[in-house]
Amino acid sequence: MINVLLVDDHELVRTGIHRLLDDAKGIRVAAEASSGEQAIEYIRQTPPDVVMMDLNMPGMGGLEATRKLKKTVPTLPVIVLTVHTDDPYPSQLLKAGAAGYLHKGCSVDEMVEAINEVNKGGRYISREVAQSLAMSWVPGTDDSPIDTLSQRELQVMLMLAEGQKVSQISAQLHLSPKTVSTYRSRIISKLHVNSDAELTRLAMRYGIIKEDM
Repeated sequence: MINVLLVDDHELVRTGIHRLLDDAKGIRVAAEASSGEQAIEYIRQTPPDVVMMDLNMPGMGGLEATRKLKKTVPTLPVIVLTVHTDDPYPSQLLKAGAAGYLHKGCSVDEMVEAINEVNKGGRYISREVAQSLAMSWVPGTDDSPIDTLSQRELQVMLMLAEGQKVSQISAQLHLSPKTVSTYRSRIISKLHVNSDAELTRLAMRYGIIKEDM
């Protein structure tokens, strides 16, 4: 029996996935968590076999939670379930140690296949995401400037683009305001923008955040 931990800040989403997996042979939803922080606390006490992780959550997002989960239990496979198929999300999450990346529009059969595959030590990337990753590696295509950011820089960049202040980011990431400001300066320099407003527009341009935020 494969014990799965569901991590999503929306109760309806967790309930829906839980019900879909109830009938899957050999799979059991062992627990649910509404945040990355809760997920980390849970696996320290009762490590599951597989984690299904939402990408966009308040506080610690899926990227940072995946990175910390892998540091806590390196062998724990994490499947990211999200609406995003474009870079930099897939490549950054794979670098962070995610074993799978599924689009939220996937079928139950594909979800079950992904869980079984990563539980065996393999990787599972949905077709939509695989196509996006393949295109990002085609010689001669335009690279996103966001690809130059480190995992931490990407996380801070997303929070800034969403309108969060340095003090808010500092509290959520447990970093000093000075450290967050340093990250902000690096991001501004790497992306060749002059303000948080330009940063937000750049994030919208590359589909990292929605225009109706």
